[in-house]
Amino acid sequence: MNGNENTPAERAQVRAYDAIRALAFVGDLSMGQPTDHSLRTAWLAAQLALAAGEGDALAATSAQAALLRWSGCTANAAGFADMLGDDVAGREAMLAQRQGWAQPLERQGMEGEIKGAIRPLAQIHCEVSGEVARILHLTTETEAALRHIFEAWDGSGMPDGLAGAAVPRAVYVVSLAGDLDILSRVYGLPQALSLIAAQAGTRYPADLAALVARHAAHWLEGLATREPAGLDESIQTPQMLATTSTELIADVIDLKLPWMTGYSRAVARAAAACSARLGADEASEARVYAAALIHGIGRAAVPNVIWNSPGRLSAAEWEKVRLVPYWTARAGKQTGSLAQAAELASYAYERLDGSGYFRGAGGQALSPEARMLSAAVAFVALGEKRPWRDALTPGEVTQRLRSEANEGRFDAEVVEALIDARDAPPRATHATQATRTRQQTLRLSARETDVLRAISRGASNKEAARALDLSPSTVRTHVESVFRKLECSTRAAATLKASALGLL
Repeated sequence: MNGNENTPAERAQVRAYDAIRALAFVGDLSMGQPTDHSLRTAWLAAQLALAAGEGDALAATSAQAALLRWSGCTANAAGFADMLGDDVAGREAMLAQRQGWAQPLERQGMEGEIKGAIRPLAQIHCEVSGEVARILHLTTETEAALRHIFEAWDGSGMPDGLAGAAVPRAVYVVSLAGDLDILSRVYGLPQALSLIAAQAGTRYPADLAALVARHAAHWLEGLATREPAGLDESIQTPQMLATTSTELIADVIDLKLPWMTGYSRAVARAAAACSARLGADEASEARVYAAALIHGIGRAAVPNVIWNSPGRLSAAEWEKVRLVPYWTARAGKQTGSLAQAAELASYAYERLDGSGYFRGAGGQALSPEARMLSAAVAFVALGEKRPWRDALTPGEVTQRLRSEANEGRFDAEVVEALIDARDAPPRATHATQATRTRQQTLRLSARETDVLRAISRGASNKEAARALDLSPSTVRTHVESVFRKLECSTRAAATLKASALGLL
């Protein structure tokens, strides 16, 4: 392959709608919701917008915002884990408005500071969701709605405390549609409508709440009889028919755990390089690349406290980890043109001797592409620090993978191709040239890039200062400069934007 040919990254384009559905799936898992929650909310939001007589434009904006409403929830998972213990179950309880959902805060003596504790997490969420909409080239109205998705009618919402007409109308529509779907499923429709009525005039405008009360039974009945394909067709907008990069999904997935920043992209590069080394055709190389990017979709279902555990997992915890590739496979059933990549991605933790998960497949049941993917996942992970172990050196990674291959867990030819590809000089491509152009346009200094890379992986200013032999004040100055240049105010949004620009 010469330097003028497209790379797997340049070929790994998907319909924007399929990327949005994948992000909605990740968001639903992260928030402890059924995996069709965002899809249902989008349809309900469109119905509410139309019933309000505000036209197709608001219906389209509301549907887009509903599908991406939880696209920022991986970015603040660490904060919710610190606050509630279990970021998945804790947020499920919060959305269901269960009594006692904030007890973990109360036990920390923060019962009077709940809103203050959540506000910075809402800021992270909203900024990342808005950035996702911008990267996807959705409407400015959708981006604005997502940047204010937790605002309330009476000004008690987040992140900016806007009120009344200052809040994008789609925010209220999506909020009501989401509450209707969640509360009716958890408590039944009568109690759901009672809870909604109690918040009319405070959380959302009374006129929209009255429309929900009038039409909810009919809408939910209509949802119950609709096939998923029909729902998909009814909520797609022109912007969703464009194409986008599968890499966006990888970047959002990796935001859940700061120490995984860039991991999915690194696995994708390693898998694609291995594929090319073994003489695979371009289509196969692109499939492996795309599968590697999204192999962590199911990771969203597992609480951060498990991922951050430094010791041995309990049987129950390990069972949740084993289901990660299962959820990735399930995502494939809902993501159109990503279905093939998601199915391959669900083999990321299988082993040639059948000792992997979730299927326990092995031998001839593992295609050459599955063998490349599973080996690449381990190859990259072993070279990175994890809460339960230090990073291995390149030599130690080589030794470990060869040992695993000798014991029958990995394909020896694949392992050697991974090692050879790692040690080969990088090739120049259109993509690398485009990355250099974007970096020059943005004009981050070398030190700013170093600081950005450190904080993107979860380092505090003091930790970054120690690692880079700088003073904390100097690091703070660099962080402020990076935020200004990237037009962000949170580390998660800066990480997402920098990843998209090829800076990390």
